[in-house]
Amino acid sequence: MAGFYLAVGEEFFDNLRRSGCYYVDKTELIYDIAAPGGPRVTLFTRPRRFGKTLTMSMLQSFFDITKDSRDVFEGLAVTRHEAFCREWMNQYPVLFLSLKDVAGLDFENAYAMLKARIADLCKKHFYLADSEKVNAPDKRIFLSLCEGQASKSQVKDSLLLLTRMMYAHYGRPVILLMDEYDVPLAKAYDALKDAPEYYTQMLDVMRAMMSSAFKTNEYLKSAVITGCLRIAKESIFTGVNNFKSYSILDSRFSSSFGFTRDEAEALLKAAGFADKMDLITDWYDGYVFGNCEIFCPWDVVNFVWDLMKEPDKQPDNYWKHTSGNDILYSFARNTEFEISEKLETLMNGGIIFQTVSDELVYNRLSEKEEHLWSVLFMTGYLTKAQKLEHGRTVHLKIPNAEIAEIFEETVVECFRDTADRGLQKQLLDALWNRQEQEASRIISELLWDTISYHNYHENYYHAFLTGLFAGQPYAVKSDQENGLGRTDIVIKDRKNRRAVIIEAKKADSEAAMEKECMRAKKQIAEKQYARGLSGFKSIICYGIAFYQKTAMVRLLE
Repeated sequence: MAGFYLAVGEEFFDNLRRSGCYYVDKTELIYDIAAPGGPRVTLFTRPRRFGKTLTMSMLQSFFDITKDSRDVFEGLAVTRHEAFCREWMNQYPVLFLSLKDVAGLDFENAYAMLKARIADLCKKHFYLADSEKVNAPDKRIFLSLCEGQASKSQVKDSLLLLTRMMYAHYGRPVILLMDEYDVPLAKAYDALKDAPEYYTQMLDVMRAMMSSAFKTNEYLKSAVITGCLRIAKESIFTGVNNFKSYSILDSRFSSSFGFTRDEAEALLKAAGFADKMDLITDWYDGYVFGNCEIFCPWDVVNFVWDLMKEPDKQPDNYWKHTSGNDILYSFARNTEFEISEKLETLMNGGIIFQTVSDELVYNRLSEKEEHLWSVLFMTGYLTKAQKLEHGRTVHLKIPNAEIAEIFEETVVECFRDTADRGLQKQLLDALWNRQEQEASRIISELLWDTISYHNYHENYYHAFLTGLFAGQPYAVKSDQENGLGRTDIVIKDRKNRRAVIIEAKKADSEAAMEKECMRAKKQIAEKQYARGLSGFKSIICYGIAFYQKTAMVRLLE
């Protein structure tokens, strides 16, 4: 659309504004967090891809004493507070540290990444090394940090050192911004099984760094921290006073991250796709932060971007591609708590009533079932089903079609990794030997070992079957062109020059399964799927019908 520009993945506020791209105004947040009497340290926890980093870049642009940001904030909500802007805009030194890349398979590698991020931060403020107002001992430590040669104790105190140096240079207290603060501990937790000392060592470093930076730092004006989870105060925020945390349970700042319905509608209208509102509601809406309905901004922007190139484009799962879904996978594989019934309820579009907490400790997440549900809730895999709920016990549901798809894929992946290998071999033997009744029995039995999911569709069964045959000593092809169409699954045993062709159908009732098998077999014959397998002596074709957790296998004679 002429005159409408959209940026995908732009995390730098100044770039976004100066390029003339569409911006959903969230600048009122600036006025709210700097209000008199407010907390000195503010923590915002939100799921990934809800605009945390862009928000931090916005704060940096507004406060940074080295900038003149009047042009990028012109016309935005915060400028209505004229006296506030005169007092605060570009009036304070700003220190902005992102920890999103601090990760590694062990502590040594992760700690090296942390030192590298601190070194990069120091280099951005290298003018401090030449400042006549900064004392010589601090400069020596600063140079060691720049060169990656500082001791561990110096790394722990690095943010305190930098704020002290900046205070000396500018004569004003510092605003400290820390983005994705919990990533180092989250990555350490992921490696807990293979490197148990990793978490303890990283916690020691992070606790000391946070304490020195936020606890009794006389050079600090205020601080804003973002992350996905609030790590319990006794674990990492020990002794930090005048501290306030706002999670997705809190009503205040509930619309500051993500798009409200009005904001999503305005964006679609501006882009010329107002008719797509119902579609993005089904796929990318459904989150409830406080008492506010929220759309995932990453998904909405990506979908509109794709629509601008391809107006008939259907929704995609943009969220799952932003990082791994290890949290959900670990949850689905958990055997310490009986969660299958609740998971089944959720995957069938239902609601569960569950106690959750917004204050967690990573290395104790598996101690209570409550903690597991809390993590899924805080990281965006689940959301509140009712806006007006209060307290820690809430109704939970899967927010939208996008996350429901991730649940489906995770369950299939989990099944593939844990399926009974003996039954899998028996199934293949039955298929090679044309034993349709035995194959029906085995597939049905394997289905009963998965999460009960009643809203099955053909794609789910297709993925289920593909997972069954993965890892077997045969070539397995899915959705491959053969003959006059695309076969669901082809299994090739080249050594013995034999192959199996499978076409899967979903039946609407148990009584309709025979009919669907016949339809599948007819499709194999009419589309001449076997024609694409020249050179194989034996080609065995099956139509398979599914109804909920029952399978019927029929041989094409």
